[in-house]
Amino acid sequence: MQARDDRDERIVIFAPHGRDAEVMCSVLARDAFACATVDSFDAFVDAIGAGAGAAIVAEEALQGIDTARLRAWLEAQEHWSDFPFVVLLTRVIGLPADGARARLGELGNVILLERPLNAQTLRSAAMSVLRARRRQYQARDVLLDRERTAESLRQSQEALVHLNETLEARIEERTRALAQANDRLMNEVIERERVQQAMVQFQKMEAVGRLTGGIAHDFNNLLNVVQGSMDLILLMSKDEVAKGRAEVARRACQRGGKLTSQLLAFSRNQSLDLRPLEVGTLFDGVRELVATSLGSSIRLGFAVEAESASVMADMNQMEMALLNLAINARDAMSNGGELRFSAGPACPPEGLLPPGDYVRIAVTDSGEGMPPEVAARVFEPFFTTKGVGKGTGLGLSQVYGMAQQSGGAARILSEQGVGTTVEIWLRAAGGAGDALPVIASAAAATPRPGVRILVVEDDDFVRESMVESLEALGHTVAQAPNGEAGLQELKRAAPDLIITDYLMPGITGAELVMRARETLPGVPMIIATGYADMKAIEQVIGDDMLLRKPFQLAELAATVERALYKVGSETAAG
Repeated sequence: MQARDDRDERIVIFAPHGRDAEVMCSVLARDAFACATVDSFDAFVDAIGAGAGAAIVAEEALQGIDTARLRAWLEAQEHWSDFPFVVLLTRVIGLPADGARARLGELGNVILLERPLNAQTLRSAAMSVLRARRRQYQARDVLLDRERTAESLRQSQEALVHLNETLEARIEERTRALAQANDRLMNEVIERERVQQAMVQFQKMEAVGRLTGGIAHDFNNLLNVVQGSMDLILLMSKDEVAKGRAEVARRACQRGGKLTSQLLAFSRNQSLDLRPLEVGTLFDGVRELVATSLGSSIRLGFAVEAESASVMADMNQMEMALLNLAINARDAMSNGGELRFSAGPACPPEGLLPPGDYVRIAVTDSGEGMPPEVAARVFEPFFTTKGVGKGTGLGLSQVYGMAQQSGGAARILSEQGVGTTVEIWLRAAGGAGDALPVIASAAAATPRPGVRILVVEDDDFVRESMVESLEALGHTVAQAPNGEAGLQELKRAAPDLIITDYLMPGITGAELVMRARETLPGVPMIIATGYADMKAIEQVIGDDMLLRKPFQLAELAATVERALYKVGSETAAG
C-alpha cells in the first residue's frame, strides 16, 4: 500500500469574498478536518495540485475565471482519481449564462450545497467527499498492488524464461561435456583393451617361447645322444647294412636339429649372425628357389623401393623365413594367384617398435585369407591350419622369433577373400659400422691324440655319448656330472681341455669357466649347449668356442682341434 501524505486529507477552501473561507475553515477545524484557504484561482489550482482530499469552492469565485488550468489538471488525473468538489451555490437569481454555474459540469465530481448552510451540513458534506476520496486512494492502492504484482510476475516470468534459457544452455553444455567425457572414456576403454590384448599376447608368446626353448634343450640332448651313437657306428662298424641304417638315423637327427633350430629362433635363444644385408641381394638369392617351390600357377613378383636398402639380419635365417612364407602362401592359393615380395624404408606403426630407421619386408598373397581369431595365433609354435602331416606349425614362429631376435618385429594382416600380408620389420643398416666382427676360423690342425679332456655334463646319456666320441678320437677323457664335481676334478688333475654343458644344476657352465680360469689360466674351454642365452656365453668364452647341440662327431673333433690350436698359437706368440 502506498503511503499517503497529510495533504491528501486536507480540504482546500476557495471563497475569496468576505469571511466565508475563514468561517468554514474554523467550523471544519473543530471536527479535526485539515483545511487550507486560498485567495486566488491560481493558488487554488496549485494547492489541489500539491495534494488535497477535496475542495470547497464558492460559486461566485468562478465568476469570470478562465478555468483552463483546472480542466487540464483534472484531465491529467490518474485513471483511479476523480477529485471531488463541494460547490456552494447562492440563491441570487440572474447570473449570466456564461457564469460559474454554467461551468460546474467541467469540474466532474461535484456536490452542490445552497447557502446559507448550517455547520452540520458543511461537516456532513466534508465527511462525504473525504470518504469518497479515501475509497479512491484505496482503489489506487489496490491497483498499485496489482500493478506491482503484475510487474513482479512479469519479472518473475522474465527471470524464469531467462533461467530456462540458461538452464537449457547449461544442460546442453553439460550434455556436450558428458558426451566428450564418454567419448574419452570409451577411447580409454578401447585403448586399455587393446593394450591388455597386446600384453596378453606378449605374455602368451613369452610363455610359449620359454616352453619351446625348454623343449628344444631337452630334444637337442636326445638328438645329441642319437647323433653321437650314429657317428660312432659309422666310424667303427664294419657292417655295411648297419652303417646304412646309421646314416639314415643321422640324417633324421639333422632334420630334428633343424626343427630345434626353428624352436630356438622363436624363443630368441639362438645366436644370429647379424650383418648388413642388402634386400635386393636377399631377393636375388631366394628368387629361383621360391619360383621352383611355387609352381607355374602362381605369378611371382619382387620389388625393392630403394636399391641400397639394407637391413641388419642373418642371411641364412632370412632366406629360410622368406621360403617359409612363400610355401605358406602357395598352400593358401590352391587355385593359383599372385605372390609379391616387396621391401623399402618405412615408419613402423605406433607401438610396434622403438623409434629408429627400419625397412619393411612384405610378402603378400592373393589367397583365401584367414579370420581374425586364426590370424592372432599363426605365430604360435605348432599352430597350423594345414591338415595332419602337411605342416609342423614352426615356419611362421621361426619368422616371428628371427625378427624379434634381430631387433625388429613381425606382424600379419589378413582379410578373408582378399589375401594375406606378412610384414617383417628389421633395423636399417647404417653402414659399415653396423657390421659385426667376424671371428676368423682357426687353420686346420693335425689331430693330437692323447689329449686329456674333462667333460662336465649333467645328462648321463649325453655325457656318456661325448666321452665315447672323444675316446674314439683318441683322447683321454675324465668326466663330472655337475659343476661342483668338475671343480673337484680340476683340483685332482689338470686337463688339457674342458668341455662343459651350459645349463646345469648349481653352477652353470659359464660360472664353471670363470672359476676354472682362476685355477688354471690358459686352459682352453668349450661350452656345449642346446639352449642358452648365447650373448651371455659369448661374453665369457667367445663364439668360436661354442659347440651347439646336436653336433656331429666331425664338428666335435673340429671344435676340439680349434680350441687346442688357438691356445697353442697364443702360447707360441707369447
